[in-house]
Amino acid sequence: MPVLFPTRRRAQRRYHHVTSTPASSGSPSAFAAVDLGATSGRVILGRVGPDSLDLTEAHRFPNTPVVLPDGLHWNVLALFQGTLDGLREAARAGGVISVGVDSWAVDYGLLDADGVLLGPPYHYRDDRTDRAAERVWPRVGPEELYRTTGLQHLPFNTVFQLAAAADSAQLQAARTLLLIPDLLIHLLTGSVGAEATNASTTGLFDARTGTWSRELLDRLSIDPALLPPLRRPGDPAGTLLAHVAAATGLDARTPVVTVASHDTASAVAAVPATEPNFAYISCGTWSLAGLELEAPVLTEASRAANFTNELGVDGTVRYLRNIMGMWLLEECRRTWERQGPSADLPALLADAARAEPFGAVIDPDDPEFLAPGDMPERIRDHCRRTGQPVPDGRGAVVRCILESLALAHRRTLRRAAELAGRDITHIHLVGGGSRNELLCRFTADATGLPVIAGPTEATALGNILVQARAAGLVSDLGAMRRLIASTQQLRRYTPSGDTSAWDAAAARLAPAEGNV
Repeated sequence: MPVLFPTRRRAQRRYHHVTSTPASSGSPSAFAAVDLGATSGRVILGRVGPDSLDLTEAHRFPNTPVVLPDGLHWNVLALFQGTLDGLREAARAGGVISVGVDSWAVDYGLLDADGVLLGPPYHYRDDRTDRAAERVWPRVGPEELYRTTGLQHLPFNTVFQLAAAADSAQLQAARTLLLIPDLLIHLLTGSVGAEATNASTTGLFDARTGTWSRELLDRLSIDPALLPPLRRPGDPAGTLLAHVAAATGLDARTPVVTVASHDTASAVAAVPATEPNFAYISCGTWSLAGLELEAPVLTEASRAANFTNELGVDGTVRYLRNIMGMWLLEECRRTWERQGPSADLPALLADAARAEPFGAVIDPDDPEFLAPGDMPERIRDHCRRTGQPVPDGRGAVVRCILESLALAHRRTLRRAAELAGRDITHIHLVGGGSRNELLCRFTADATGLPVIAGPTEATALGNILVQARAAGLVSDLGAMRRLIASTQQLRRYTPSGDTSAWDAAAARLAPAEGNV
């Protein structure tokens, strides 16, 4: 059998080991969260006191992918420059104790033997991975891969990205693979490592042991030296390089602390849960809906339902499914902005509230909705093909999206509870989607469960509070959540109590809904 991934020689690496300076018990202490999202990046300054938690956006910058001759890429150098600009604004505010970085999962940059970035990282929406799984399955079948990694099958998981790149000169020259937050930390500090919550999304991580899977690496002919040593949330990652300190105005001794660098892991850490039996939905470009467990669920039924087991803070397991979230609405708005007139979100939501209920419903996870493009027309085409009324007007399209997302939330959480053997009594909906009152109300009505919406800035809060814990200001995950619950604005949505209309809409989506 041909070698899937060429073997690479082991390169020598240098590591920095630092300890955060304990924070003063006086005025609130400041922590800088670098939070990189699919459409924008921000540097958020969080001030943490015994009974206070305040956030200020120091700087926001666009995250605009670039199309090059070989495909769709992230402009990581622009993200780095935006990060420096943001840290400079945070430094001007004063008192920054440490810095933490989080971003999306699965994508990576490659370094050569000198630690130099070999090119801009590929974007997970690039189509190079469309058939990459076919290169992996002959060596490690989907059932065996799931028993080891517990990872939801997505065509852009890191393992499939590596398969797609197997014959490339770039991968053959690579000596180190760094996921996006780890790459930013490398640019800030020069250190090399792999944060565990993000590593758990790669398809190369053993969900049972919490380590890189040497067996999978051997089976796929991946040199283990390509993957850096693991770090856990709260571990020191290094201190600022001299030129970074000069560019930002921060002290060169400022530590960069490893946070839960997968943005969803940080968001789930910031779920303001003070009672057990909760489910969560981290709703932004994607909706990540699931449960927090003590151990992974690696059954065949779980694999067939396409649930993922990813690490959270303190060894917890994020048992969830990725749902195509507000991406659908974001893409519709981009199309409408080009067409004119302005696609103002409050006006769109007001139109959606007045639109006919359940005119049409879609499965948000249908692959036809993954790529950028004219989303309103794709939705209308889908409704024509499936024999449903075609949404007439922007409000009808938005209502179709939001009702369909609520149905996807319902389907996912009911199936998660069944597979994990857990009861759910309430739902915490965090992230940008928590501002969307219509979506929150629809989710409560569809599931028949109360929805507690907020905080909106869950990812930044999780990032900042892991830093605060490393500085000795917060004791544990429970204390982090209690502080958020007592200081952040939350809103409760009580279900109407009648799910009959939602049941009928779910039946129209079978088998995607599984008749639940």
